[in-house]
Amino acid sequence: MPITVSGFGTAALTATNTDMAEFNRTNQAAGVGKDARPGVDSNLGLQATAKYSDTVSFTLQGLVRKNGNNDQYGAELAWAFAKIRLNDDFSLRLGRIGLPVYMISDVRNVGYANTMLRPPNEVYRQVTADNADGGDLIYQHSFGDSTLTAQVAYGRTKVRAPGNYYLEFKPVFSSQLLLENGPFTYRIGHSRATFGLYDNASLNTLVATVRGAGLTSVLAEIPLTDVKGTFNSAGISMDYNNIIGQAEYAKRKTDTRLVQDTSSWYLMLGYRYGKFVPYVVHGDVKQDSRRSFASLPTTGPLAPLSAAINGAVKAGLQSTTGVGLRWDFYKSAAFKVQVDRIKTREGNGYFVNAKPGFAGSSVNVYAAGIDFVF
Repeated sequence: MPITVSGFGTAALTATNTDMAEFNRTNQAAGVGKDARPGVDSNLGLQATAKYSDTVSFTLQGLVRKNGNNDQYGAELAWAFAKIRLNDDFSLRLGRIGLPVYMISDVRNVGYANTMLRPPNEVYRQVTADNADGGDLIYQHSFGDSTLTAQVAYGRTKVRAPGNYYLEFKPVFSSQLLLENGPFTYRIGHSRATFGLYDNASLNTLVATVRGAGLTSVLAEIPLTDVKGTFNSAGISMDYNNIIGQAEYAKRKTDTRLVQDTSSWYLMLGYRYGKFVPYVVHGDVKQDSRRSFASLPTTGPLAPLSAAINGAVKAGLQSTTGVGLRWDFYKSAAFKVQVDRIKTREGNGYFVNAKPGFAGSSVNVYAAGIDFVF
């Protein structure tokens, strides 16, 4: 049985211009301040594919990165599936598969495959699950100069989040439709799930206090389990006459105000000068669900509880404007630098471990690293 082994990784240093809060990526328990650290943007992946026959193969992918468990690096089994080619157009994968939630879901951790140093947090923090245990069906067919790919995936997954709690999606359904035509790729996606938040001490205490206070109308809007949610997105990418572009727009909706409804988007544009690609990117996120319970009292004995409830239903809002440069200095390695200006609104944005007085701040994030594949 022939076995093919490949890998990818990023070795990067990241820092900001403040110690009032820490910049991180999805599901990381801690991040960076003024002291440059490698953990935020660095990772290492290894993939092995064994071909059993012309129609059956097996794939394993392991990933090491910083995670949501006490600021540590952790190893995870990202993919582990059997792929069965049913005919020239259809294939079936069974096992642990990547969820097709975003435009770059399959390569979101493969920095070398992307122009930007990292995907924008404004969009890529809206759904925190990378994979699921289940299966998917993929259809792919070429029509002249165009290739159409349709994918439907179904399974369940558990995600350990910062703060030592976890989200469980059971089940999760995700689908996407891609059309590749020359230098352009168009994508639409839809995902839905029933999920719950477990072992979150602060939210469990808040919900119990709301129940004890008899605020039944509020309680009905902040369930922690058996929550229905959807995520719809559309995107486009191009590589045309040295002009590189990528954009996504997404909307998240859930049945609990503790996981807020959001609209998010980003736009990236770059231009290729030989081995160099300078680029700019801008992203933003806004909350669509109400950011407070107007009926709650602001004075009297329930005022502290009202403040806690209204704080819990507010999403972190921010926008990012970044500039960067990619240099393909070697056939399988690229050096990147990126500087982001992140403006938070009405809170701490997506920063973690924020100190009092940080809310509403603007922060510069600096990063440099080498993406590689082998």
